[in-house]
Parts: sequence; structure tokens; C-alpha cells
Amino acid sequence: MDRAAMRDEMVASLEHESKGYLESAAISVAMRTVPRELFVPSDRAEQAYTDQSFEQAGSRILSPSRVAQLLEALSPTAGDSVLIVGSGVGYTAAIVAEIVGAENVQAIDIDRQLVIIARQNLDRAGYGDVLVDRADGTDGYAPYAPYDRILVEAAAVRPPATLLAQLREEGTLVLPTGTQSQILARYDRDGERVGEFGRVSFNPLLLEGEQHGTIERNRMHREDQEFAARERSRQSGWEHNWIDWTR
Repeated sequence: MDRAAMRDEMVASLEHESKGYLESAAISVAMRTVPRELFVPSDRAEQAYTDQSFEQAGSRILSPSRVAQLLEALSPTAGDSVLIVGSGVGYTAAIVAEIVGAENVQAIDIDRQLVIIARQNLDRAGYGDVLVDRADGTDGYAPYAPYDRILVEAAAVRPPATLLAQLREEGTLVLPTGTQSQILARYDRDGERVGEFGRVSFNPLLLEGEQHGTIERNRMHREDQEFAARERSRQSGWEHNWIDWTR
């Protein structure tokens, strides 16, 4: 069976009423398009379209059903500006990019090694314009705020205030909420819980110093292009708030 047929079969099983993980047509199409085999360890590629998670570089690669659950809660639409906190190996970011456009997706992870892996995976899969950077998830990613959607792929007791502040007025944040017992919840910009999407189990949102990676930071190709475009349009006397490239 070829990979496209395997993706169709995987998505069909997630759509089946016995599971009910997938309802959105846009998410279904995206999951049928993104090659998951490029986001799992090479020795597990033949199992990429089974509904199971994998481990890589100290991170869990989410199962397709868990990704579907997250994205149904997030409900991204074409053109949305999206921040993904805890990007891992990049699979969720790729599916979001397929829906909203790769240039509209920013993804961060506190682990430097995972940032490198995610960039490589996304580039191979054709989503190289997704911006992936190393950052503390509780700080969000201010250079591209405000966002229409923020997805946190790690658990916290409550939504971090900085992330809420980086939402647009009508934006939403999706977060696995709790400690031992977790609920996948949707929040508005005021921090009010406006939806629940079932029980989940995620690792906690890490703070600086708890990750395995180092703290170096380098600019990616998309940032080079955007920075150059800004420089070309710069006019004397204007002030531009932009990324601190010395970080």
C-alpha cells in the first residue's frame, strides 16, 4: 500500500463515528496531505500511519488521534496567524501550515535539539517557511504577535498571562490544563475557559533550565528574507521594533 493510501486509511479511521476524533474537513484534508513518515524516526516509518506515538530526542511525537484532538480544539482557518508552543518534531506545525499557510505559522520549543529537528523535518516535507525558534514557552513569541490562535503542546495549571496577552481580541488559546488530571481546554483572550475537548495527558510546560538543549539561537532563511525586506523599506527617521538579532 502506498503512503497516500495509508494516510487516507488513517484519517478515515479518525473520522469514524466509533472514534470521532475528526470532524473538520480542513483538518482531514491537511492530515491526508502531510507525510507523517518524515516526522517519525526513520526506523519506524512503516508504522507512521498507525495510531501510536513515538519518542525522539527526549520528546513524544504525538499520535494522529491526539493531533486531531488538538487541532479540532484549535480550529484554525485559512490565513490565521498561529503560534505553536512546544513544537517538538514539527508534525502538528506542518498540518497547521497546510491549513493556514506556512508563512503564518510560528513554532517555538525550549529544547534546541528539537528546534533543529523540526526545521529539518518541515523543510523536507515542503513547509520550510514555518518559523521555528528556541524560546521559553511561557514567554510566547512577541515578534509576530498578536495571534489568532495559540496552541500549547504541554500542560499547565492555567494559561500563562504572556500568551493570553499575545492573542488578538477575538483570538483563542488551546491548552492541556491540569497536573495529574488534565482537560484539553480552549480559552479566550481574557483567560476565560470557553470550551473543553476531553481528557488528555501531556508533559508539563518546561521553564528555562529544565530542557535538554542548549540556549544558542540562529536565524533561519525565512527570517533572513523578512529582515532584508524590512531593511529595503526602511525610511530615515522611522523606528522599527523587530527581533533582537543579538540574542
